[in-house]
Amino acid sequence: MEFDDSVLNKRLNNMAITTDADERQALTFHCQQCNTVLGDSFSVCGEVERLDSIMCLKVTSDVIVGDAEEPGHKGELANSIYSSLTCGTCQRSVGRIVHAAPSHLASVRNIFLLSKENISCYILNSSSMVKASTLSFHLKPLKEKMDEVRRQFDEKLNQMSLIRSRVANRS
Repeated sequence: MEFDDSVLNKRLNNMAITTDADERQALTFHCQQCNTVLGDSFSVCGEVERLDSIMCLKVTSDVIVGDAEEPGHKGELANSIYSSLTCGTCQRSVGRIVHAAPSHLASVRNIFLLSKENISCYILNSSSMVKASTLSFHLKPLKEKMDEVRRQFDEKLNQMSLIRSRVANRS
């Protein structure tokens, strides 16, 4: 699966409003308490809705990974081992990183999970700050993305062939 960074949905009164699919949504993640930058949308690889978390491959150096590995005893993290992520400025908990987990959580092992309830997002092209819980990061299967790239490639190839034939006809 691949994060579809061209589509960002905003939940509003049970209605999804999708921004222009051709427009790349760039945003930064901030601690909701002190506004320290924790990461950005370029490192996002999806969302785990059942954990209400954003999956990130990288975070800033302001995110502190706890030394203690905690066992999950109940809920979605039962039978898993994880470390807490805290804001380096205000020490607020901002998520976790799962080190060991059952097979149903295999995709989140060693991925930074930023808790949507504790972070805000600054949307660069609109210069607005919103709660992360109001945004949804959809996964787009790799096959769909490859089909889209193939279609775009074929369109460009057809355009180039047309231009080539026009140039050949002029000479």
